Amino acid sequence: MIVFDLRCSSAHVFEAWFGASAAYDEQRERGLLSCPLCGDTDISKAVMAPNIGTKGNRASEAPVPATTPSAPASMPTPAAVKAALQGLAQAQAKMLSQSKWVGRGFAEEARAMHDGTVEQAPIHGQTTVAEAKALIEEGIPIAPLPMPFVPPETVN
Repeated sequence: MIVFDLRCSSAHVFEAWFGASAAYDEQRERGLLSCPLCGDTDISKAVMAPNIGTKGNRASEAPVPATTPSAPASMPTPAAVKAALQGLAQAQAKMLSQSKWVGRGFAEEARAMHDGTVEQAPIHGQTTVAEAKALIEEGIPIAPLPMPFVPPETVN
């Protein structure tokens, strides 16, 4: 397994695991990679910090442990990971089917519910990072969707 930090065109950086470096290239060419935060499919490798050991002529108080973790004995198979992600996607789809899409008016709708001017109901929509931070600072409970989501107005 190999881990890459990936970046979308919106500058979101996220980690992804691949069976080999060639698997990343193949999935990217086939358009199978997408940003878990915004769904963008324009994905590239992000700059990663190299793993550089200490100089050999420097004395150390304690030995430096290896920074590369060893694979756990029970590493999940790709099929198990795929099944887990499908289960998460199905749970999210069920949740969204019981929630009202409010589009870019999410922040205003969430505030109105919090203030009691609108009846509380499950909603989902879009907001900027700044708006989301402001909602959290105001004590309004919100959470991002765990899986990429295509808003209804963008469906072909």
